[in-house]
Amino acid sequence: MEKVILIKYGELSTKKDNINFFLNKLKENLLHSLRNLEVKIDYDLGRMFIHTKDMAKVLERVKNVFGIHEINICYMIDSVDFEVVSKQVLELIKDKEFTTFKVESKRSNKKLAKTSVELSRDLGAYILKNKENLKVDVNKPEVLINVEYRLNNTLVYFEKIKGLGGYPVGTLGKGLLMLSGGIDSPVAGYMTIKRGVKIEAIYFEAPPHTSLEAKNKVIALARKLVKYNGEINLHVVNFTEIQEEIYKNIPHEYLITIMRRMMYRISAIIAKRRNAKILINGESIGQVASQTLTSMSAINEVVKMPVIRPLACFDKLDIIEIAKQIDTYETSILPYEDCCTIFVPKHPVINPRKEKCLEYEQLIPYEELIYKAVREHEIIKIEEEQDEFKDLL
Repeated sequence: MEKVILIKYGELSTKKDNINFFLNKLKENLLHSLRNLEVKIDYDLGRMFIHTKDMAKVLERVKNVFGIHEINICYMIDSVDFEVVSKQVLELIKDKEFTTFKVESKRSNKKLAKTSVELSRDLGAYILKNKENLKVDVNKPEVLINVEYRLNNTLVYFEKIKGLGGYPVGTLGKGLLMLSGGIDSPVAGYMTIKRGVKIEAIYFEAPPHTSLEAKNKVIALARKLVKYNGEINLHVVNFTEIQEEIYKNIPHEYLITIMRRMMYRISAIIAKRRNAKILINGESIGQVASQTLTSMSAINEVVKMPVIRPLACFDKLDIIEIAKQIDTYETSILPYEDCCTIFVPKHPVINPRKEKCLEYEQLIPYEELIYKAVREHEIIKIEEEQDEFKDLL
């Protein structure tokens, strides 16, 4: 009997004709996450198994891998014989202290004579006969004994650990996340990664108006997302000259609208060069002036690629709750301003007119400035810190 980690797929099981593509990617992502640990991974269309002696470390990392519905510490019995399985189950529970239990059986091996219900009933009877002071409780058992009878072996497990769900990262292509130092954009990145999109990120700095601390804050946020995405290329764009030109030449109520249009143009150019198919941001409808439907439409029109807004219909409190769950909230609320907040006008337009945007943009040499910003931008490779170095910090 071998102790292994059992992975259940959930949503992936609906990918009938191309499920092997998703499972191969899941295995690849797991191996990357576990790269400095001694593991062996094998799978079939129903289950994936991780063989390792480093159970605790493997479990900790597997919890951060998308594409997994459920994780179980599992005992693999090299038999489907009911008597053999019953004895092994009894051995596994002999030292557990409990008074109520329930047996749930599944059988992918349809050659077995007994049905799943009969297997559960008979195993329950065997346990009652051989372990004292127990009773069956089908509603709220203290111990739930899960038994899966497969073709050549049987799986037994007790506790279930909820996985992150979603799709394996990289199965749905690449996107470019517009990452600010705020609460929303890291959450939007996380939600997009969950759907199988591998991300790169772009950050607009405006020194000396924005500080080195603000940049380091964004790097820290990107590093929080690395454990879900794998390494992230962070594109840092110097936005100072563009922002100053906008501030000096364009009516102030349109500052945010024109600034966002320039950011979208730059992001789209870099996304195309990096083979990213979508732009991603943390906009939520109505949250600020640039996030009214009219504003979104006026800003969006400058790019042809899709702009994904995972948080468009989320309440702010819901976003904050997710930010806390993924450990980005405390970093996001550090008091360092980004270039979206330093030149905010008192009365920004909430229903900008597209013809006015085009008229005002003619007041600055924006194409020249955009290509200069793209040409001179910095790329920072963000990688996750490895366990073996953490003790030295």
